[in-house]
Amino acid sequence: MAIENVVETDVLVIGGSIAGCFAAIKAREQGLDVTIVDKAYAGKSGAGFAAGMGYMVFNPEWGLDLDACMKAINIKGEYINNREWTEIVFRDSWARYQDLLSWGAEFPVEEDTLLVKDFLPFGVVRIKRRKITPLLRSQTVKSGIKIIDRVMVNDLLKQDGKVVGAIGFPMDSEELYIFKAKATVLSAGYNSFKPAGAEICSLTGDGEAMAYRVGAEITCKEFPDVGNYGMNPYPAWRGGRGSRACFRYYTDAYGQEVKTHHQYESDLTLEFAMHAGRGPILWDIDSATPEEVDRMRKRMQHSDALESERIGFDPGHGGKFLQAGGGAAGAPNAQTAGVWPVNTKCATSIPGLYVAGECCGTRYLGAYHPAPGFGLTGSSVTGSRAGLGAAEYAQQAEEPVIGDKELSVLKRITYAPMEHKGGFSPRWVTQVLQNTMIPYFVLHIKHEKRLQAVLTVIEFLRDHLVPKLIARDNHELRLAHETKNMVLNAEMILRCSLLRTESRGQHYREDYPRRDDPAWLAWVKLRDEQGQMKLEKVPIPREWWPDLSQPYEERYPKRFPGE
Repeated sequence: MAIENVVETDVLVIGGSIAGCFAAIKAREQGLDVTIVDKAYAGKSGAGFAAGMGYMVFNPEWGLDLDACMKAINIKGEYINNREWTEIVFRDSWARYQDLLSWGAEFPVEEDTLLVKDFLPFGVVRIKRRKITPLLRSQTVKSGIKIIDRVMVNDLLKQDGKVVGAIGFPMDSEELYIFKAKATVLSAGYNSFKPAGAEICSLTGDGEAMAYRVGAEITCKEFPDVGNYGMNPYPAWRGGRGSRACFRYYTDAYGQEVKTHHQYESDLTLEFAMHAGRGPILWDIDSATPEEVDRMRKRMQHSDALESERIGFDPGHGGKFLQAGGGAAGAPNAQTAGVWPVNTKCATSIPGLYVAGECCGTRYLGAYHPAPGFGLTGSSVTGSRAGLGAAEYAQQAEEPVIGDKELSVLKRITYAPMEHKGGFSPRWVTQVLQNTMIPYFVLHIKHEKRLQAVLTVIEFLRDHLVPKLIARDNHELRLAHETKNMVLNAEMILRCSLLRTESRGQHYREDYPRRDDPAWLAWVKLRDEQGQMKLEKVPIPREWWPDLSQPYEERYPKRFPGE
């Protein structure tokens, strides 16, 4: 029988990402007891540092205009961004930037500090992302926040319709953790399918899965991340990522250029080229001019990459590098998918539960990710608001009471894989899941027949393999719960993709290759209803619609094949 550790706190933060640290610090500033629990290492974990090249800051003194910024997001997000949240993130970004500066964050000043101001109306400053990790941790400790590392929270505790804590287990010992909290903040990152070599491989949609199981609403799972990081046969080799950010020249098997990240073309162009039988696709540095090589070298110098990541790579040597894809498999469009917040304090539909960061579905960027830096900023903003919202709730809440029946059920669920004498290895089930979901013709180039076929397989995994997962130790127990959560997230992705019968932003339906206005000026929202996944379409406010009298080509500058 596992030793039980009971941790009582005013505010529990699950996930020690940049969002989680902001939430904990802001709640602690209200004079409350705060605890962070993370299945990895608080401060270092999370999605932000997988791609954190910059930090978006809105400051009128830099010559930035709010109306221009809003308009750019509206157009690039293809009009389904939540404009209330878009404006909130812009307006709050300066205060969060000042927080980071006051804590000792480094934002290098150089010629192109404002990374994208030249071609978009945004201010994105460079950030020393590897120095942010210890900074967040030290600031959290300095604030008097309790940190519990290497404990996986697998389920939320719910009593009388309210979330009153969580249950979890450590990686290193036969123990059980029971967290009693007046308010709980989920900042556990987004989902991925553990793509090989990518930094997001520990993000398995735990937050969304836990929230779904207690009845919270989830949104916008149909929009995938189409980022090209990790796109080579050896994804752990990241030496060229900084260069790929500023030089994107690809050729196909016939030596023809495959344009990508172009103003008038979808970011799925590499996938479209593969779909057309033009693979393999090569990143072609041989085509770079001396000026482009120099720019790549500078980008590598300032990319904050480890020296070990640069070994063996010099843009000046040229070369053609095979692109394999899958680096962001299962990840959503940043700051779009997640648990639906019911107000600007990041509360959910379940009292006592708040969300922050990448598992907070603010939809502030809509259907498309516009530029580097927006993920970190959005996470800082929602983290701060969730921390303050949770603190306000906790100050009025009664001491949490957890019923023996509820606790007994969740204990049994927690350790079920270790009780099974036979069944299926979580590693093997994860491999089946990856083989099923990661192909480009499932996640990126979608069609009803393929989505339905894959959904049938995922339902089989859910009903027949997940209940029979086995674990021999606490590490495999973590893998079992992660596999369970990934399968649930896969079902969400497929069902949302089937419901949205159009193409928009980073969601492409081969059988519906155009945007459908006004029918799909809407969000998809889902929740558990008596064991069934119920989906609904939520129209965006009419005042946020684009001008439908404009020609389609003017409303939507980016083209899909067949348009």
